[in-house]
Amino acid sequence: MDCKIIYKLLLLVIFFSSTQTHAIEFKGKFIQGHFIIGKTDPGTKILIDKKKVKVSKDGYFAFGIEKERKLDITITEGNKNIVKKVLKRKYKIQKIEGLPGKKVTPPEEFYVRIKKEGKLIAEARAIDSDLSFFKDKFIVPVDDAIITGVYGSQRILNGIPKSPHLGLDFAKKKGTPIKAMNNGIVTLAEKDLFYTGATLNFDHGHGVSTLYMHMDEIFVNVGDHIKKGEIVGTIGTSGRSTGPHLDIRLNWFSIKLDPATILNIQ
Repeated sequence: MDCKIIYKLLLLVIFFSSTQTHAIEFKGKFIQGHFIIGKTDPGTKILIDKKKVKVSKDGYFAFGIEKERKLDITITEGNKNIVKKVLKRKYKIQKIEGLPGKKVTPPEEFYVRIKKEGKLIAEARAIDSDLSFFKDKFIVPVDDAIITGVYGSQRILNGIPKSPHLGLDFAKKKGTPIKAMNNGIVTLAEKDLFYTGATLNFDHGHGVSTLYMHMDEIFVNVGDHIKKGEIVGTIGTSGRSTGPHLDIRLNWFSIKLDPATILNIQ
C-alpha cells in the first residue's frame, strides 16, 4: 500500500480517537436520599432535571436525590437525555424521651432566633464553589462510635411526632475527638445554636457540604482550609440532645442526603 495512503489512514484513526466521547459514568445508587457522583468528558454541559450543574476540569459533577422523591431523574449530557428510575426506601421510626419541653416545642420567644440560625445554615449550604473534594473518599468522623440515629427515621420526641431525622448520629463520651470527613473549607462555625448547639459546616465543592452538630468544643474558624482527618472539635451534647453524640448531615445545596452513602456503612 502506498505510504501516503497509510499516513492518511493513520491521521484519520488519530482524529477519531481524539474526538470520540466516553460514556457518562455514575458512582452511587439511584435510591431516595442517595448521593451520586458523575463523570463525563471535561467541558461537557450537564443538567440535572433541567438545572445546570458545575463540571470540574477533569469531568466530575455531583447531585443528590431527595428523601421522598417519586419521579424518575433526568440527566442531560450535552444534547442527550438519560432517564434513571429512583427506587423507594423504607424508613425507621425512632422514639426519643427525656428532652426539655422547650426543645420539643419551642416557646414563641425563640422563633426569631431559630429563624435567624436556620438562615445561617441555609446560606452555608447554598455555596457553589469550584472545589472538587466532593469526589474524594470520605472517612468516618468518630472512631469506634455507636450509631444511634439513622437517616430518614421518623422521630417521636417525648411522644410528639416530629420531622424525620436527616442525619447520622455517632454516640461516644463527651470530649471524644471529631475528625474532618474530607478536605474542605469551614463556612459555618457557631458555638450555640438553639437546635444544633455547637455547629460546623464544611464546603467540599459543587454544592456538596457536611454539617456537624451538638459538639462540645470547636477548634476551627470560618475560612479555614481543613485536611481530611484533621481534628476539628469534640463530641458534646449541646442544642437539642439527650446525650453526647455527633450528628452529621450531608447536603447537596438544600437537598438533605444520607451521610451513610458517602461512608459505606449502610
